[in-house]
Amino acid sequence: MPDRVRFDFTGCRVLITGGTSGIGRAAARAFLDAGAEVTITGRKASAADYDIDLDGLAYQCLEMTDAEGIARVASELSALDVLVNNAGANFPFDPSEWDPDVFERSIALNLTGTFRMSTACKPLLAASQWPGGAAILNVASMSAFRAVPIVPAYGAAKAATVQMTQNLGVAWVGDGIRVNAVAPGLISTGMTAAMKEMPTLAESELAKVPMARWGEPEDIAGPLLFLASPAAAFVTGQTWNVDGGFSAA
Repeated sequence: MPDRVRFDFTGCRVLITGGTSGIGRAAARAFLDAGAEVTITGRKASAADYDIDLDGLAYQCLEMTDAEGIARVASELSALDVLVNNAGANFPFDPSEWDPDVFERSIALNLTGTFRMSTACKPLLAASQWPGGAAILNVASMSAFRAVPIVPAYGAAKAATVQMTQNLGVAWVGDGIRVNAVAPGLISTGMTAAMKEMPTLAESELAKVPMARWGEPEDIAGPLLFLASPAAAFVTGQTWNVDGGFSAA
């Protein structure tokens, strides 16, 4: 985030799924730098198994398709103010998301896991005294709004995430929980690395971005912090496109 932008999350308890890389890791560092107590999840057994800096972050091993694991992670938290549902993946070559079994696996990871984590954490979030209300922040995708034939299941899951965000935002507002989402555009992460290896596809997609650049994970962290902050106390049920102007062009 730009140096002049400052958030104060001192005393705020944050859980970020998939917080060991990409957008999740950038969000974790941003919340931590702003004073929050941050727990992240990842697929490896312990934080020591990663060759990246996770200092200052509490760690929980979790597969987002493991319902019992989701319940365990939620039960081991003593309090929670912000949940960032970031964990996800797509499977364009596994063999592809046009295979019904792969399609189902993608939906389970990218949609059902998000819903399970949200409901598992609801009691903790409802008890939060964070100014402006507790916050659930879902990470959707611009693939929610247009056809991306290489990942039909991922796009379907992210489209459903947008609708789920609307429903939870309305249904849980009485519990003091705001629910919003961000929809990243072209962001340089491990998930988009394969696209960069296909120059024709990468160039055609970048040509649709008015800012004429790939976004960085830190470009998503800033909007997430804003949506979790008291400055967004009157915002719920919304999905914010963070895409360099792609959706406006």
